[in-house]
Amino acid sequence: MSYRSSQCVEYPPQRAHAHKHDRSPSRRAAAGLSSGVPEKRSGYTFAHGGRQVRFGPVVFWIAVGTVTLLGVWSAATATYFAFRDDVLTRLLARQAEMQYAYEDRIAELRSRVDRTTSRQLLDQEQFERKLDGIMRRQALLESRAGALNAISDVSVTGSIKGTAQKTGNDTDTGPSRADKPSPINDAAGFEMPDRGAALDSRDPADARPKPVPLMNLTGEVNRLMRLESSLDRVESWQVAELNAIADGMDSRLRRMRSVFSDLGLSVARMAAASNPGTGGPYVPVRLRSDADPFERQLHRVNLTRAQIDRFDRALAIVPYRKPVTGELEFTSGFGVRVDPFVGRPAMHTGLDFRAATGAAARATANGKVTTANWTGGYGRMVEVDHGNGLSTRYGHLSAINVKVGQSVKAGQMVGEVGSTGRSTGPHLHYETRIDGEAVDPQKFLRAGTRLNNG
Repeated sequence: MSYRSSQCVEYPPQRAHAHKHDRSPSRRAAAGLSSGVPEKRSGYTFAHGGRQVRFGPVVFWIAVGTVTLLGVWSAATATYFAFRDDVLTRLLARQAEMQYAYEDRIAELRSRVDRTTSRQLLDQEQFERKLDGIMRRQALLESRAGALNAISDVSVTGSIKGTAQKTGNDTDTGPSRADKPSPINDAAGFEMPDRGAALDSRDPADARPKPVPLMNLTGEVNRLMRLESSLDRVESWQVAELNAIADGMDSRLRRMRSVFSDLGLSVARMAAASNPGTGGPYVPVRLRSDADPFERQLHRVNLTRAQIDRFDRALAIVPYRKPVTGELEFTSGFGVRVDPFVGRPAMHTGLDFRAATGAAARATANGKVTTANWTGGYGRMVEVDHGNGLSTRYGHLSAINVKVGQSVKAGQMVGEVGSTGRSTGPHLHYETRIDGEAVDPQKFLRAGTRLNNG
């Protein structure tokens, strides 16, 4: 920046006296103008850039004094601080303290950010662990459901189905199942977050599943809570279902045992006779020491089912079923009676069932036909050997539908009701024999009724 030269002109004060011949001011002024000499005034004028600024002497000296005082004060202050090190030290300490305070504040804020980030990462890790636990629990419940579905119908293996079924004349049914709760449909919308995705960046970004955003963890946790509630309902249903199966199987096993106890038969002998081709190495059944209550109950159910299977094989050759369909109506019981032909007391070795001519006469147990022809007072008669000394006879038939040596199943038709032989009318003469000795068939029929009706 350039400055033009400035001038400071001092005007001396006017003289106190005037010329004697200039007695009039107007005359002096007129004389000054006429002579061309400028009038001198008191003050200071500063010229700069073509402009002039005039200050009076008082203002000028005040400004000069002020500048002088400021200079003296600055010099004194500099001198004071130069010779007083403690003041400088305090100033420097104050500045360092402020700097440290700012650094501490920054460190605190950084620590808060780190804690917040760590807490969010911990929450995400807990969320992932919880999700893993739910997935494992769901897999466990699915395996339990498979174990429950693997249990067959009670009439075959002693387990319980939800719908009542009948095999032949066996009307035993287990308790009906409650409606199965729906599986965890909410789990279909879940994506398993990758734990290492947020920490390990060595894998390509597009090759890793995206983790659950930290801000959305609250909503995902709510979904996990709903999933856990659904799993709790499924688990409760499975436990109740297994308990119902166990109760039904225990009840049936008790009835089976009572049947053999009442009839005085050996379960082992009857089971061996019904299925002679068995064997294999002995491998004991063991339960894990850390098994949960469901696994222990399932283990108990499997043991009970194995025993029921054994009883079922034995009962397959026990003639406890009805030889004719429909309601049973006896025309003559077992034991001493008056002979219808001679009118004298005689032993009746069987039961006479009222039935129409041509009605089906059915085998009451599995066995093999040993007689299928005309046999004296029986007329046309079929005898079935059930093994282990048990046999049954079907007399007064109008027709025979089996041959000697033929194997028959329980409920299979062996002939048709008639009135052949020593008979007064159409009916079925039915006998049960143990080691060739006739016994009361009602004993077996009553046992079958208890077994089937529970």
